[in-house]
Amino acid sequence: LDDTLVVWGAEFGRTPMVQGDRKAPGRDHHKDAYTVWMAGGGVKRGFAYGKTDDIGFNVAENPMHVNDFHATLLHLLGMDHERLTFKFQGLDMRVTGVAGNVVPDIIA
Repeated sequence: LDDTLVVWGAEFGRTPMVQGDRKAPGRDHHKDAYTVWMAGGGVKRGFAYGKTDDIGFNVAENPMHVNDFHATLLHLLGMDHERLTFKFQGLDMRVTGVAGNVVPDIIA
């Protein structure tokens, strides 16, 4: 796994509470608390970054915006996220937005 980065995740988490009724229970989409698993490719081993509250609803430590995740992922793939741009209405836009930053705490 020295040269391979494995990433497992989804575009959203799930709320910790069951919703609906007994015939159709479920959990709703949750944008604030979700899990991404990464291995190899320059990621720290045996490390968890971030924490939710006791019920898994709110972020309690180390929130990470999706733009930060993308910037970090691109960095691990050997790309400079600040140079990865596209034209939109005559402006150069960054894929990671203006606020996306590499999170050095998860890099080995």
